[in-house]
Amino acid sequence: MAERSFYITTPIYYVNGRPHIGHAYTTIAADAIARWHRLDGRTVRFLTGTDEHGQKVLEKAKERGMDPKAHVDDMVRHWKAAWDRMEIQYDHFIRTTDPHHIACVQGVLQRLYDAGLIYKDTYTGWYSKSVERFWTEKDLIDGKCPETGQPVEEITETNYFFKMSGFQDRLVAHLEANPGYIRPESRKNEVLGFLRRPLEDLCISRPKARMGWGIEIPFDTEFVTYVWFDALLNYVSGVGYPDTDDVLWNTFWPVDFHLIGKDILTTHAVYWSTMLMALDVPLPKCMYAHGWWMSNDGSKMSKSLGNVIDINLLADEFGVDATRYFFLREIAFGADGGFTYDGFLTRYNADLANDLGNLAHRSLSMSTKWLGDQAPAYGEVGEAEEAMRELAGVAYREYRTAIEGLQYNKALTALWGLVKAGNKYIDTEQPWRLNRDGSVERLRTVMRTVQEVCAFVGVLLLPVMPNKAKELLGKLGQDERQARDALSALAALEGGPVSFDRLEGNPLNVGDPLFPRFRELPPRIAKLFEAESEPPAPPTPKPQVPKPSPDSDTITFDAFKKVQLRAGTILSAEKHPNADKLVVMKVDVGEERPRNIVAGIANRFAPEDLPGRKIVVVVNLAPTKLRGVLSEGMLLAAGGKEVVDLVTVDAEPGEVVR
Repeated sequence: MAERSFYITTPIYYVNGRPHIGHAYTTIAADAIARWHRLDGRTVRFLTGTDEHGQKVLEKAKERGMDPKAHVDDMVRHWKAAWDRMEIQYDHFIRTTDPHHIACVQGVLQRLYDAGLIYKDTYTGWYSKSVERFWTEKDLIDGKCPETGQPVEEITETNYFFKMSGFQDRLVAHLEANPGYIRPESRKNEVLGFLRRPLEDLCISRPKARMGWGIEIPFDTEFVTYVWFDALLNYVSGVGYPDTDDVLWNTFWPVDFHLIGKDILTTHAVYWSTMLMALDVPLPKCMYAHGWWMSNDGSKMSKSLGNVIDINLLADEFGVDATRYFFLREIAFGADGGFTYDGFLTRYNADLANDLGNLAHRSLSMSTKWLGDQAPAYGEVGEAEEAMRELAGVAYREYRTAIEGLQYNKALTALWGLVKAGNKYIDTEQPWRLNRDGSVERLRTVMRTVQEVCAFVGVLLLPVMPNKAKELLGKLGQDERQARDALSALAALEGGPVSFDRLEGNPLNVGDPLFPRFRELPPRIAKLFEAESEPPAPPTPKPQVPKPSPDSDTITFDAFKKVQLRAGTILSAEKHPNADKLVVMKVDVGEERPRNIVAGIANRFAPEDLPGRKIVVVVNLAPTKLRGVLSEGMLLAAGGKEVVDLVTVDAEPGEVVR
């Protein structure tokens, strides 16, 4: 891979459905980091696309009375339209029906067959139509597919198999030697746990007599390729493989990041990795498995469950840029997150309308009213301005480190620290007072400083909110080329303050507010929100049952569902100043700031033994003061009157515990 190149992929999405919140989340995240690296001067390859073979596609085409290719040609337009709507700037949209991809798959199959790594055998197993794969008896849960809970059927048939089992030890060794290969850490541990049992060979074909819609096996035309084997090869076919002398291949492989949902981690981490090992192709630098967006009842949002969020509705009512911002800011990338419309509204008003929108509008309206329609020259620069420049330098370094590690919420949290500081700076310096008192020199310095802060923020927001960031920069007389120059200047900083010297004399344009405030949910969404908030019908009365014990009461499942549990990591702990049995902790639960939690665990744990422990936290408990110290949640512990241990979970902060 060339030194200044960057390659990122999303999964290719199953063409049968329409894009929903989960697809959008992955693709927006990939687009943001691709835009960042383009802005930073790298040569970027961003690959996304559609998975168009398999039994479910064939059946859907038959339902519609269409040829399978005509069906997928019709469906793929919805995906491209959705990504256009969400401002996704992919470099290549790959389809598994593309001729170059088909040629790649057939070339790989022939190469592995010639190497003795593919063989023919008769197999009996439990086939799940819902995920188009075989399961062993021990994989099934209550006799059903472990992924979907759908029925399976026992099938005996002859197929071709890839000798995946022969690569198990090598894969384990790679995972242990390369801790960043699968991220976050908890996902790597899941894969290692999966690999503790013997790895079986992978069935990679389907007989045409049963399912004929797929890429034909080159050495046996009675079979087509198993959809997962076919689909996984898109990441290499999309950069020219098997032509390893091609400029495209040598520029971009190995891929920097595969972004995937955690539900398809095993197929990528195990199937895909062993396939590449068999081909002697270098493995990706990182597979990043993000979490799910959860509904109010804690279930994953998916089309099959009927609880998906309409991303087009969000974009219609709040704007594409606000929608992109919410998904990247709200939760840690890798953790699960809960979605509610009122949560979206709160984030929009607080961050975009109140913080950023207010900062931009105040800086422009006051300056143009009192100093003219050009960015003023500085008067004397004092300690307050130097402090803003120092803070901008810190924000830039934190932002860059975080976004290049795909920690989007940390990047935006760092940037919003500067936005909030800009508003506080205005309130402290009181430019209206300076204007009233005739302190023109000082007024010029204050207004210019705030304008430079806005321009600085606008540059860093280009990957996240491309339209609104351009609009903000345009109000300050900057175009994207100048923004790129500004980022280059920032990249040269090894530390210290930002110079804030780019705007003098630029034309200023107040215009409309960037983010108009919403006093309530837009009517189209409010209807959904009202339906979502209606209390469930009272359950049918059931006969009384004995209580489990004299001192405990049973509760309904609906009551239990109200308890929201999340994984948390203790960051710090200290003795309570007013109670010997209490410990005061800072706990990361995947939110913008750590929570303050007070717990009666001092009998069992010294404060210095607690940092780093991964615990389970009740996050929707009303805040309360315990002996004068605020507690914003409750941790789970074992024991009666005396705590004997903490309930722990090996998961990233913010993961939903169910």
